[in-house]
Amino acid sequence: DEIPTVVGIFSAFGLVFSVSLFAWICCQRKSSKSNKTPPYKFVHVLKGVDIYPENLNSKKKFGADDKSEAKNKSAMPKNSLHLDLEKRDLNGNFPKTTTKMQGSPDLENSSPKHFAERKKDSVSPDSLKSITSLSSEEKQDKLGTLFFSLEYNFEKKAFVVNIKEARGLPAMDEQSMTSDPYIKMTILPEKKHKVKTRVLRKTLDPAFDETFTFYGIPYSQIQDLTLHFMVLSFDRFSRDDVIGEVLIPLAGIELSEGRLLMDREIIKRNVRKSSGRGELLVSLCYQSTTNTLTVVVLKARHLPKSDVSGLSDPYVKVNLYHAKKRISKKKTHVKKCTPNAVFNELFVFDIPCEGLDDISIEFLVLDSDRGSRNEVIGRLTLGSSAEGTGGEHWKEICEYPRRQIAKWHMLCDG
Repeated sequence: DEIPTVVGIFSAFGLVFSVSLFAWICCQRKSSKSNKTPPYKFVHVLKGVDIYPENLNSKKKFGADDKSEAKNKSAMPKNSLHLDLEKRDLNGNFPKTTTKMQGSPDLENSSPKHFAERKKDSVSPDSLKSITSLSSEEKQDKLGTLFFSLEYNFEKKAFVVNIKEARGLPAMDEQSMTSDPYIKMTILPEKKHKVKTRVLRKTLDPAFDETFTFYGIPYSQIQDLTLHFMVLSFDRFSRDDVIGEVLIPLAGIELSEGRLLMDREIIKRNVRKSSGRGELLVSLCYQSTTNTLTVVVLKARHLPKSDVSGLSDPYVKVNLYHAKKRISKKKTHVKKCTPNAVFNELFVFDIPCEGLDDISIEFLVLDSDRGSRNEVIGRLTLGSSAEGTGGEHWKEICEYPRRQIAKWHMLCDG
């Protein structure tokens, strides 16, 4: 009788110990997660409609019940703009009667002089120097002015950017002498946060009044960030036209006193030079017995910067052509924020014909961009008709099958 009793007591103690250990491990994991800086969460606020993080996973739509609608209406100030999501057109725009600048109390109550005074008080001397040192050509080719506001919410640990409007934009459509502007915004140097406004049709003075809220950014990190605004004009039939850009270093800007209204002149985009696209190291091997072509993308070096951050997120797209028709494609993984990328990725292509006479292979080095189309950094073509090192490399792999041959190649314009 004593043995079962002892076994039961030990079993009970073991069970209590196991439960306590499991609870302790869970508490440790929870505390370690809470100590880490939470991932940035982005929330878009459009003309008075707020979406807070606690409601992101909710399946309810805005104003799901009458009570919440009544609360929201009573909480909103009288001068705030009302948004009816059902009145948008197919392009996501509002009717022309609502695209006019009607309800931005901040802009109505603040004159250009107020913008300038506030800007002088809050912007660092270096940023003012860069603004005033525009060349005479840029002053002649005026691209308009961007108006926006910055704010930091200490309670919610959120950085808030409100893109109010742009004035005096140039006409990108020569026939209608107007533009279809929208704005892309990126937080540098990480380039994690890429957002854009809606497109406003046929206007040179677009009033966006759109708010972008980024959660989880400590106030101590604000000084290390830079805002990059890209002003574009939508083009239905080709690539969107770039009007210009605005770069705002946040170093020296004090946001602890509340919302800060700012305006900046839009300047020409810093376009890359056509020369100096960088180099790509690739290795090829033709297996005549299996009629396959093994391609290894090894490294890229000296890649040019693709934006104002000075760094690219490169990856390589490999296209196989037979008689000028693409028959297969592969791509490598993206390498973050580096001009000298190491890929070391191998691809095997089946050749549809005997020999490599009608075969060519194309390498496209691209910069990954979530917010828009990936931009081509450089191009390399290997084949019997290719010139320079591309043709020499192809000749060697044809003369020496079953041998892996690697070479560096200069990239050409995309």
